[in-house]
Amino acid sequence: MALFVDSFNFPNLDAAGLARAITVDVLLPIFLAVPMLFLLMSKLRELAIANEKLAAIASTDSLTSVLTRGAFTVLVDAYLAKFQHDADRMRGAFLVVDADDFKRINDLFGHSSGDEALRLIASIIRESLRPEDLVGRVGGDEFTVFLPGLSPSQAIAIAERMRQTIHAAEVRFLDERRRLSISIGGTTFAHSTSFDVLFNAADERLYLAKSRGRNRIEIEPLLVAAM
Repeated sequence: MALFVDSFNFPNLDAAGLARAITVDVLLPIFLAVPMLFLLMSKLRELAIANEKLAAIASTDSLTSVLTRGAFTVLVDAYLAKFQHDADRMRGAFLVVDADDFKRINDLFGHSSGDEALRLIASIIRESLRPEDLVGRVGGDEFTVFLPGLSPSQAIAIAERMRQTIHAAEVRFLDERRRLSISIGGTTFAHSTSFDVLFNAADERLYLAKSRGRNRIEIEPLLVAAM
């Protein structure tokens, strides 16, 4: 553009002046553009980082640092849709984990103690899982876990490890030390299904675990007829 605008003056210039004019027309915009481009790229990078942070905040529960219900649901549904025709990948387990007597902890020791208990439970759940597994907080004291690609026996082993580890951990509430416990309901699947079907089946098993005394796991296969 600089060359075009200045080209009307070229016929009036001698060879040295023409060379100088062309050099200025080429180099000056470059010198001006480089810092402006650098500034623009820097601002774009800051914007991208800010967007990533906002996305992480929106998808992560602020108290326990696990996925929110919305983010967990989207990711599980995406997996089930992606591999619905892949028999090797369309299998795994879905767990619903509930803290036992959580309301009693809040009533006796206050909500800050309840928050501490939830953070400990969430931490132990995460440590019990593989990198590809998903964990979300779907309610006040309720967590969901998605275990893609696992056999029923593997899923049961992970659930039992969670239960034992949480029950073995002692937590100090004010001046009193207490043990926590969880109940786990779950379902395993080996065919195309959906988030809602898995959640409802696992939630039914959780109700059974609670009714049978808490601090236990109840996991059953998902029947094809339940689709």
